Amino acid sequence: MNPADRAAALFTDEHGGAASAVWAAPGRVNLIGEHTDYNDGFVLPFALPHRTAVAIRPRPDRLLSVATLGSDGRVHRAPVVSIDELSPGTTTGWVAYPAGVAWALREAGFPLGGADLVIVGEVPTGAGLSSSHALECAVALALLDTAQLAPGEPNAPSLGEIARLVQRAENDFAGAPTGLLDQTASLACTAEHALFYDVRSGDSEQIPFDPRSAGLELLVIDTRVKHSHSESGYGQRRQGCERAAELLGIKALRDVPGDDLATTLPKLPEELRPLVRHIVTENDRVLATVDELRAGRYAEIGPLLIASHASLRDDYRVSSPELDLVVDSALAAGALGSRMIGGGFGGSAIALVRVDDRHRIERAVRDAFEGQHLAAPRLFTAVPSAGAGRDR
Repeated sequence: MNPADRAAALFTDEHGGAASAVWAAPGRVNLIGEHTDYNDGFVLPFALPHRTAVAIRPRPDRLLSVATLGSDGRVHRAPVVSIDELSPGTTTGWVAYPAGVAWALREAGFPLGGADLVIVGEVPTGAGLSSSHALECAVALALLDTAQLAPGEPNAPSLGEIARLVQRAENDFAGAPTGLLDQTASLACTAEHALFYDVRSGDSEQIPFDPRSAGLELLVIDTRVKHSHSESGYGQRRQGCERAAELLGIKALRDVPGDDLATTLPKLPEELRPLVRHIVTENDRVLATVDELRAGRYAEIGPLLIASHASLRDDYRVSSPELDLVVDSALAAGALGSRMIGGGFGGSAIALVRVDDRHRIERAVRDAFEGQHLAAPRLFTAVPSAGAGRDR
């Protein structure tokens, strides 16, 4: 049973009647363009088939009830809260994510009533696959639906506006200083494409991305090492980038041309130079990857993935021993390219592999983890899939 069907069935069990709608949003893989989003740069994500579903029914009392099916198979119920009384710090734990979305929508002036929500997700948590944003995007769409403001309705906010509202919920309510990559990917990606997105301008282009057509697959390897944007060094890296931009007198590091990097870095304190080098070179790698995909040269993106990981490991310093082990063992076994994805400090990596080599590379990664006495990683093939939508 898929998440939407499970959410609908659980809603009936919880509330004694059917939900009025079920919305679902996917997790994502960022093919390349890591940490560039909050520097006004370029990103290239695609949506996964793994989704989080939210069954909803409006209620007239402006109260919000939220229940979720946990990974332990149990239903977890949060205390009922008043939408009018929500503010940062009033709600903590997992429920801060859906409550934060309700708060952001209310603060933006959307006419929300109350609602009962039941959430069922299959996006692995803590794996760098954007489970929190899948949840928040599905909740945002479901709540807007109760106000007759879902996408396609008259006066409905655009997907870009919804992404920024979800970002505000994540930044200001849940306390995670994330950029716009994940929300935009979850909302706007399409099947068999990667989304080339310019964060500064909001311009986007769907780039065909179907590795199987070239005899390739993109493996996702979840190290099962958990990470948290709100508790990790993610915020420190973002603050360092903002400080560097301020010292250079520019709006964001997006404004440093790659050709000017050698003359720009000496103007900065030594501790900020590696951060700037990563952002500037990563933006260039996104543009190069897009060029290769437009030309159908899928295998040629492998060296760009490798260079991205080296930059994230050595300059941005957000990798981990487990992520490095994935990349090194996959490349040694014949992967065309591999890199960590997501915020870092754990989570997942990707590997671009020939279809005929996939099983050997999977075995090599598992053997490497067993040799280090680590828990077995979770591996699956990433299939570029559709973005968020109403499932019923």
